[in-house]
Amino acid sequence: MAAVQYVNASRIFEGNQIPAVNQLDLDIADGEFMVLVGPSGSGKSTALRMMAGLEDVDEGEIRIGGQDVSQKPPKDRDIAMVFQNYALYPHMTVAENMGFALKLQRVSKDERNAKVRRAAELLDLEAYLDRKPKALSGGQRQRVAMGRAIVREPSVFLMDEPLSNLDAKLRVETRANIAALQARLGTTTVYVTHDQVEAMTMGDRVAVLKAGVLQQVDAPRNLYARPVNAFVAGFIGSPAMNLRSAALTESGARLGATVIPLPRTTIDAAHRANLSSITLGIRPESISLTSDGQGLQLTVDLVEELGADEYIYGTLVGDDPAAEKKFVVRSHNDPSPHLGATVNVAVNPSQTHAFHPDTGQRLD
Repeated sequence: MAAVQYVNASRIFEGNQIPAVNQLDLDIADGEFMVLVGPSGSGKSTALRMMAGLEDVDEGEIRIGGQDVSQKPPKDRDIAMVFQNYALYPHMTVAENMGFALKLQRVSKDERNAKVRRAAELLDLEAYLDRKPKALSGGQRQRVAMGRAIVREPSVFLMDEPLSNLDAKLRVETRANIAALQARLGTTTVYVTHDQVEAMTMGDRVAVLKAGVLQQVDAPRNLYARPVNAFVAGFIGSPAMNLRSAALTESGARLGATVIPLPRTTIDAAHRANLSSITLGIRPESISLTSDGQGLQLTVDLVEELGADEYIYGTLVGDDPAAEKKFVVRSHNDPSPHLGATVNVAVNPSQTHAFHPDTGQRLD
């Protein structure tokens, strides 16, 4: 096991002026499960490949166990990588696939077999050791790829979207298994995904990237409760946070015909920045339907039934006409409002977020 550091690490591809990874500073503790998440093109996979030695580090350093490995070949970095496409040898059995790296290292057959058996026990693969990959399901193949990494006993596991080829149900099951396995092994793990739900449910901490730049790194709950900017606020959470331009008043922010109260610290921060309006953020669960005729008015465009609750998508009466995204409310009401209906919704003022309309940075 080992701690990992990105120290002002950058990757600049030939022909591109903008770095794919730009001055990344990130400390990953020994034994930590760190998730890199972001939209397509955010640089998360490039950052992982830089650590693996599959991409050059053009500026800065990457350290594993305190040693700069930026110029070392992949085989000398004491890492094991789990790929999206499993990369199993079709002509080999499960046991042979899992033990192949050890065979190349000239590990004795007895020791190799013992390590493969131990990994198979961890991954519930004992019954499949003599099978070929074509006889396995997608989830079983992914477990074999995990086993191949485990038997090497590396300092760091690197996982590049390993669940993206699995169906939804199996993806949920496998991500729980990977998180539990990592906690049991205690091996430092860097995991890349574009799925923010996956990131939130698996990582000890989550690093959010955008256009190669680290936006925020924190525990999942803190990312959700206190995003540092509007990008993180809109990216973390499903459905996404409602983000709307709102005019400042003496007591809060005006959305439609309603003033949403804001903390004094937020209003003062906005005044110090000479703002007359802010970007107001409200999560769907911080809004509730109300029958008292007060609050915001919402014209219902879509209702997503999810069993225990539902998501109501609609257009706010008096909303910014430039707003492309529907306003979303999480509701537990029964019966559901019908399409085209106008409903009143109340915002919990203690659960609002305010951001600078130009920089996107949090105000408070």
